[in-house]
Amino acid sequence: MATLSRLFSPVRLGDLELANRIVMAPMTRNRADAQGVPGELMVDYYAQRAEAGLIVAEGTSPSAEGQAYCRQPGIATAAQIAGWRKVTDAVHARGGCIVLQVMHGGRIGSHHIKGEGVATVAPSAIRAAGEVFTDSAGMQPYDTPHALSTEEVHAAVAEHAQAAIKAREAGFDGVELHCTSGYLPMQFMCSGTNQRTDAYGGSVANRVRFVAECLQAMAAAIGAGRVGLRFRVGNSYNDIQDEDTVATHAELLRQVKDMGLAYAHVMRAESPDVDAFALARAGFDGSLILNDGFDAASAEAALAAGQGEAVSFARDFIGNPDLVRRLRDGLPLARFDRRTLYTPGAAGYTDYPVAEGVSA
Repeated sequence: MATLSRLFSPVRLGDLELANRIVMAPMTRNRADAQGVPGELMVDYYAQRAEAGLIVAEGTSPSAEGQAYCRQPGIATAAQIAGWRKVTDAVHARGGCIVLQVMHGGRIGSHHIKGEGVATVAPSAIRAAGEVFTDSAGMQPYDTPHALSTEEVHAAVAEHAQAAIKAREAGFDGVELHCTSGYLPMQFMCSGTNQRTDAYGGSVANRVRFVAECLQAMAAAIGAGRVGLRFRVGNSYNDIQDEDTVATHAELLRQVKDMGLAYAHVMRAESPDVDAFALARAGFDGSLILNDGFDAASAEAALAAGQGEAVSFARDFIGNPDLVRRLRDGLPLARFDRRTLYTPGAAGYTDYPVAEGVSA
């Protein structure tokens, strides 16, 4: 369609070549096995959606300590790498491009999920309010985390670099660092969860240091053009607070500005008074993927206005494995079933049909 000419044009993000500017955003779906190994269901799920210009695979733990949820995939063991290789092979066989979102849960976790003896860690020993679902014991409060020592912070940075290397071994085209939603990188960034007195706490520059060092290490490991980051200004998910979220994210952008990263994946700010897209455009010397609440028309308008280079869609990709085709042809979008977002099995995962007359 002429009115969607930008949305369906190719684009280069760092070293990533996208056939179109429609990105599948990362979404937790809890379909790995109990050991965090992707199986055939996940192969089918991602392959069905390979027409996206880029798939950002769901948040994946770089270590046992980083696991936040039951049936969350990992990228630490040989079995996990092999499972993901089947996914990436299937996506590439259909002409797709796929990166892995690396997500360390930090204090968002439970020993009922990770197993006894596996630590829950954070910048400071402050337990998150709320509960998390566990397959073994139902709803459980979050663990009180162990505060990482300075040496352990350095080890966590190296762990992220290893996750990037293992992602490439698994066939991913790159990685995205999850810097929002109250997980470990954001726990370091925010004043409410970081009460450290070493080089990783106190000033906003120090609080952002962990994220910057993780990105630097990942870039050194696999090339900056294959590394992206995702953030949301003002995100309060998972009991996270910051004294000045705009200043914190401006400092994040300042520290990563010259790294040559593939992209920044920017979610719309929680507050309508903050234009996160403008903040990112002004502070980041690279491509932007815009996220949250777009349809085809608003995505095209945002691209035409120069707000970003690509737009990501999340919920619409759940019930519409053929979303790219539906947007291109102006077909109605199917609804998805919220009850099956995080349940095991194919129901509400790989069984959504394509539009009539369209082959996935």
